[in-house]
Amino acid sequence: MVALRSVLKVIYATEQAEGVGARVRRSIGVPNMRNFTPFLMLDHFNVAPDAGFPDHPHRGQETVTLVMKNYMLHEDFTGKSGVLRPGDLQFMTAGKGIVHSEMPYSEDGSNVEGMQLWVDLPKNLKHTKPRYRDLRAEEIPIAKPNDKVQVKVISGTSYGVESLKELAYTPMNYYWFTVLPGGEFEQPVDPSFNCFLYVLNGSLILETKSSKGTEVKEHHTAFFERNGDTIKGKVPETGSRTDFVVIAGQALDQPIVQYGPFVETSKEEIYKAFNDYQSASNGFERARGWSSEIGHGVDSGLFRVKSNDLISNGIPIEAKKEFVLNKDEL
Repeated sequence: MVALRSVLKVIYATEQAEGVGARVRRSIGVPNMRNFTPFLMLDHFNVAPDAGFPDHPHRGQETVTLVMKNYMLHEDFTGKSGVLRPGDLQFMTAGKGIVHSEMPYSEDGSNVEGMQLWVDLPKNLKHTKPRYRDLRAEEIPIAKPNDKVQVKVISGTSYGVESLKELAYTPMNYYWFTVLPGGEFEQPVDPSFNCFLYVLNGSLILETKSSKGTEVKEHHTAFFERNGDTIKGKVPETGSRTDFVVIAGQALDQPIVQYGPFVETSKEEIYKAFNDYQSASNGFERARGWSSEIGHGVDSGLFRVKSNDLISNGIPIEAKKEFVLNKDEL
């Protein structure tokens, strides 16, 4: 018998400035929810092609980036670079230190949309070697329990469909749901995991431990208590197509001390992170004198150059239609 979780709180993700000219809706990493272990930040970004996130450092966490519309390019001081298409994800482990750039591109000048999640690393892995793990749209299995519910199973298991591979050091699950009016959904969650739900568009009604009618509207995040093993809900017959993500992760029993892109377990380690970055040492050696090719913006010529690796690996530049965020029916 399932045990439904209670809702801890529901908060609205107010739009704010970030990076250089970029706009994001942030619902973790704000006064109402400073962190939600192991999660440190959640941004729903909507970035114009002339904006972006030029060269900046990280230490002590992982970032998970999902692109939903157009393209996001990345490049770091180790020489790694790549292109994320609609439906693609990148799991980046900053570990002991990385400096990189994340910049948008679209062929028609429209904005780039997606999600970026920051995930804390266990203390014993905070200074691990940096790494990237990409998950292409075509690699994501899709669960369709009925004609009103679809789930892209990015990490974990939903309706008997299992994701292809583990991509993060910190154990986590990630599901992208699309539910049509009249559709009902149910998702098991590991009892030791913290879990939240963010509505991209539309709205839904949650059935919880204490209520059958908790509404979560567009651009709102519902955070759940760790007191059950299932979340459940529906989109009313009178509603509209609703896209939302359900994300859960292993709660870490450790302090979180964060200053910008550096995340440690003590103030002393944060001071050391700043010193290491400024002195280009202890993981930041390659930062001295480095600047990315994409940091000042991406035009069509640079986009084609950076896409060559995709083409040479047999990956089409355009992802299949079903991985693009749109308002079409399933």
